Amino acid sequence: MREQDLTGAVEAILLVSAEPVAVQQIADALEGQAAPQQVLDILEGLQTLYARMSAGLEIRRVAEGFQLVTRPAHGAFVKNFLKAQNLRKLSPAAVETLAIVAYKQPITNAEASAIRGTECGQVLRNLLEKKLVRIAGRKNVVGKPLLYATTREFLVHFGLNSLDDLPSFRELEEIFREGTRQESLFKELEQEERRRREAAVEEAPSGAGEEAALFEEASEHEVEEPPEEPAGNGAPADPDGTGLRESSGRGG
Repeated sequence: MREQDLTGAVEAILLVSAEPVAVQQIADALEGQAAPQQVLDILEGLQTLYARMSAGLEIRRVAEGFQLVTRPAHGAFVKNFLKAQNLRKLSPAAVETLAIVAYKQPITNAEASAIRGTECGQVLRNLLEKKLVRIAGRKNVVGKPLLYATTREFLVHFGLNSLDDLPSFRELEEIFREGTRQESLFKELEQEERRRREAAVEEAPSGAGEEAALFEEASEHEVEEPPEEPAGNGAPADPDGTGLRESSGRGG
């Protein structure tokens, strides 16, 4: 096998492996086409090549093996991409329920269902299986319902350092808008905003409300104005009552 083909084969093996690969493992996979020392030379050559090109990948020596990884300088962009991909893997129902749990935790199934407007039991079970939510005890009310909260995996999944890094309601709604079919994920927030507007109207000066009412009443009783008088000296168009009008032309 040519040197170029051997290099490509080593690179391909690193690409498909999720774990560091030992030199001997690569040599075994090549079925005697290259000795371990030759494989090591190829790996070190690829390391130099990637570094010189400032490529998005690099070969790192880890745990007595070699691993193909993304370059740390591009880590922020990779994290943004993975966060978006992880979000798409969740159904709209799962995203809605997870958002409710994240902001209202600890919360019961009944409370989450009331906020979302539909039963969340099965969705919560699916989120438990994905380890994105956990059982956080029982609420001290009749029936002792289970309480749900987010997990460490939830933080990792969305690239958050802590729950303090959660976006605002407005930002979260922008993020989830494309992937959801609900009119709004946060009905409570909308109701609070509506109450705030109503309170602002009630607190407005009383005179403003009276003026608006008077204006509306005047509009309802508005009458049409009489037609305008014809231009001229005001003389009737048929002064002699014959029904004939003066002709501007010459008589015959």
